[in-house]
Amino acid sequence: MIRKHSATLHGHRTSFSLEDAFWSELKAIANARDTSLAALISEIDDGRDPESNLSSALRLYVLKWLKDRR
Repeated sequence: MIRKHSATLHGHRTSFSLEDAFWSELKAIANARDTSLAALISEIDDGRDPESNLSSALRLYVLKWLKDRR
């Protein structure tokens, strides 16, 4: 199921939609990196292509993280 989530990035509120599985993995990654979920989302947002959307960038980050762990 896709759910809408909100976060404050650099003082601005934004929202994005993610499937539950990606949301769970994103929280697990933040925990594994010993960082807050907000800080991880900000980092991903800062590194994404300006032409892409945040939801896609988050999904791609999770996929890369999991692939790199194999």
